[in-house]
Amino acid sequence: MQRHSDDQTPEEARRDHWEMLRFLAVNALVGAGLGLSVGLAILWLDIGGDGTSLSRSLHPVLPALMMVVPLALTFAAAVTASAVILMPYRKKKQR
Repeated sequence: MQRHSDDQTPEEARRDHWEMLRFLAVNALVGAGLGLSVGLAILWLDIGGDGTSLSRSLHPVLPALMMVVPLALTFAAAVTASAVILMPYRKKKQR
C-alpha cells in the first residue's frame, strides 16, 4: 500500500492532535481571562450602576458570579471559535 505525502504516521497524528488541543485550550483560557476582565471592569467602573447595586446587596457574590461567569464563557467560546477558523492547517501541510 502506497502512502500519500499528506498521510501521517500514528505517532505524528497523535502529536498533531495534542498540539491542536493545546492550541485550542490556550485560546479558550485567553478568552476566559478576557471575559473575566471585562466583567470585572464593568463592576469596577460601575457601568449601569451594577457595582453600586452589588455593594448594597446582602449577598453580592452570587449576582457578581452570575454576571462575570457567562461573560467569561462567551468570550472563551468566541476566541476558541476564531482559533478554529484560523487554525494553521495549510501551513503545516506546506512544510
